[in-house]
Amino acid sequence: MAEPKKLFIKTYGCQMNVYDSERMAESLGGQGYVETTNAEDADMILLNTCHIREKAAEKVYSELGRLKALKTVNPDLKIGVAGCVAQAEGEEIMRRQPAVDLVVGPQSYHRLPEMEAQVRSGEKSLDTDFPQEDKFAALKSRPKAARAPSAFLTVQEGCDKFCAFCVVPYTRGAETSRPVARILEEARELVDRGVREITLLGQNVNAFHGAGEDGSEKTLADLIWKLNEINGLARIRFTTSHPNDMTDDLIDAHGACEKLMPYLHLPVQSGSDRILKRMNRSHTAESYLRVIERIRAARPDILMSGDFIVGFPEETEEDFQATLALIEAVKYGYAYSFKYSTRPGTPAAERPQVDPNEADERLQRIQALITDQQQQIQNEMVGRDLSVLVEKPGRNPGQMVGKSEYLHAVHIDNSDAQIGDIVPVRITEAKRNSLAALRRK
Repeated sequence: MAEPKKLFIKTYGCQMNVYDSERMAESLGGQGYVETTNAEDADMILLNTCHIREKAAEKVYSELGRLKALKTVNPDLKIGVAGCVAQAEGEEIMRRQPAVDLVVGPQSYHRLPEMEAQVRSGEKSLDTDFPQEDKFAALKSRPKAARAPSAFLTVQEGCDKFCAFCVVPYTRGAETSRPVARILEEARELVDRGVREITLLGQNVNAFHGAGEDGSEKTLADLIWKLNEINGLARIRFTTSHPNDMTDDLIDAHGACEKLMPYLHLPVQSGSDRILKRMNRSHTAESYLRVIERIRAARPDILMSGDFIVGFPEETEEDFQATLALIEAVKYGYAYSFKYSTRPGTPAAERPQVDPNEADERLQRIQALITDQQQQIQNEMVGRDLSVLVEKPGRNPGQMVGKSEYLHAVHIDNSDAQIGDIVPVRITEAKRNSLAALRRK
């Protein structure tokens, strides 16, 4: 019996890329590959790339330069580039780095087995099409091996919003949603393998409009209520959302659906209406705040998370102050802030840029405010009774680590729980990026 071939995947960027990497590994498992954590041992290396940040492509080329040395030692090694940089760069990757054997875009990775066979025969393989067939339907069922208690599940891809700073519509394509029946089938398979919590993924997940089992179009709220019926599935989350797609039924689900966790990531990007318009965000600061009010009316304890871009082209100090005011009004439990970086081919890349030093200074100020809010909310958790999904052992004897319903990392110090258990705890201490707790009997 031939020894299995070894596959090393390095994943960049978002949770959807994590999901895609899992599916790529499963797809190549049928070709005799098993995953390895050591690139030096691999028979094939795949870089699953992200194109959101500035110089993303150059970072990939730098990594390929390092991997080229491995191919000198092992001429049979195959190197592939997948994901959004692959989609954006295409043939240019092979031209600039001849060591690359395979380039596949995020909509075509279901074709990896055929592409792998092609490169094993000595040819190069390139596929950056937006194929007509459903890649998820083409992928084989997921293997039955045990899984960690939390898993990602892609339900929607692409985006039709065309924000002025974003490349997603060009690298992931138009919004498409998977049929409800196939999502439910995959969710049940995950639960059968030990998954207790599923996070639904999409570039614009709350714009989900998948075909229902009765042939009608279903919303994300409809899908959540269907998932709520799966025995063994204890927790449901979703990310990432757009404020304009927070529909009434989805807001209502936050108050009524027991398995939908009290955490919502809802990016706003700026608190300035002028900048939001220049970003082509199609919402205002006021409309965003009204959505937050409605969500909190449905679920008063919900923890809000957001994204912010500072130093967007033409942003003034007055615009930035409006963003700080919005953050003060919302009070985020988590938030992610980034200095604007140009993406070639997007409208914002051609506009007058903010001085980098000024953008750096604004980023430090916004991050200080967000950190203060996060710490305050974590401090308020002390003394509260929460439930924690146990994910792994902690560093100390008898300690286990997991996630609260609010997505806080929690270290349980007197736990005899097993991975996958959901245990009641009392929070005893708020640390910088986590909470400490004792298990309640």
